[in-house]
Amino acid sequence: METKLTNVKDNIYSVTISIPAKEATSAYNTAAGKIAQYVNIDGFRKGKAPRAVVERHVGVDRIQQEALEMLLPKYLGQVIYDNKLDVITQPAITDYKFETGKDVEVTFEVETRPEVKLGAYKDLAVKVEIPEEDKTAFDTALNNFLTQHASLELVLDRPSNDSDLVVFDFDGTCNGEAIQGGSAKNYTLDLAHSNFIPGFAEQLVGHNIKEEFDINVTFPENYHDEKLKGQPAVFHIKLNEIKTRVLPELTDEFVSKNSQFKTVDELKADIKSYVDTQYENIKKINAENSVFKTVIDSSSVEIPQNMIDREIESLKMEYQQRLSYQGIDWNTFIQSQNAEELNENLAKDATERIKNSLIIDKISKEIDVKVEQADFQTKISQMAGAYGVQPQDLLKQFGQNPDFISTMSQQIINDKVRDYLISNNKIEYVEVKSDKQPIEA
Repeated sequence: METKLTNVKDNIYSVTISIPAKEATSAYNTAAGKIAQYVNIDGFRKGKAPRAVVERHVGVDRIQQEALEMLLPKYLGQVIYDNKLDVITQPAITDYKFETGKDVEVTFEVETRPEVKLGAYKDLAVKVEIPEEDKTAFDTALNNFLTQHASLELVLDRPSNDSDLVVFDFDGTCNGEAIQGGSAKNYTLDLAHSNFIPGFAEQLVGHNIKEEFDINVTFPENYHDEKLKGQPAVFHIKLNEIKTRVLPELTDEFVSKNSQFKTVDELKADIKSYVDTQYENIKKINAENSVFKTVIDSSSVEIPQNMIDREIESLKMEYQQRLSYQGIDWNTFIQSQNAEELNENLAKDATERIKNSLIIDKISKEIDVKVEQADFQTKISQMAGAYGVQPQDLLKQFGQNPDFISTMSQQIINDKVRDYLISNNKIEYVEVKSDKQPIEA
């Protein structure tokens, strides 16, 4: 087989191969017979029409393309192997010459993985910022458990405070007009955990039952309703009820009835273990991010624009899906954004994602990462636990997706590379005060 390899630009190569006439003719005849099996030709049963009739019916080009699809996997694989091409996209045929009785010449383009110049990735000394350990975390978690089982009692002898639940009627207007969906009767709002627009819940504090009053707020600039963005609004309020939470007494009997534990000590031990585990997880994630960032900063790779463009499209699809889950139309979202800034952010995110992926891939090859059957079993068990289903049910749900195995394999490789980086570098944890932003977990 004759082969001509030409670097077109960046990481794109043009490959021209010559396929022997005898093999090409055999593939052409097989393709014609295959096509004849599923096309309807007047006067002939399926599969019984002569080749010349099939050619007139579907066209020679159609048969040639079918023949090439049969031939190319073998030849492409050989070209990729012989030239050590690290191909990352499906090869695309750009030209071919297919004449009966002659060797067939096919030209196609392939895109290869950009070269990564890997910096130091082991035996590094890395300082990792972590948040100060929250000394109140245990008490907060215990209080949250009690709050889940708290009873609500009516308050009759005092104004509302910021930890109460209030029941009220409201009517909202904006620029003198009623707000669509801006009124309700006997609405219950938890003042400590309000999802209303900023300033709304705060102005419900300090009022007594049966009291009527107005509150003034301003809708956020990013509010989903175009008519209300950044607009001032007035809500007339009638406070009907004030309720306060009464926490239960923490006893062995209460714990036994409302948890999987039998005693207060067992419950407290579990909460402490949970709090400690959460803090260790934050330390681990911050360490992984810090070490990986150090490796990224010392490595370099020239990423072709075509790769960035594809990744941008992939990101857009992901964002559209997330927004659709929130009931937000993509086109409406686009119109509400600064187009130039959005495109810049997409390009930045795409470039960063590609660079991270390429460097992880490079390190995995350097340290010879292997993906074993046991790794899949562990990963599936972890995913099943996260989804709250049985591993076999997860496999039934996703096992038929052709991308499932490759995606899971990549996740396993990512995990192994990150574990390697943590194990092979010296990490110094540095606590930061709460007023200084730590590395995000």
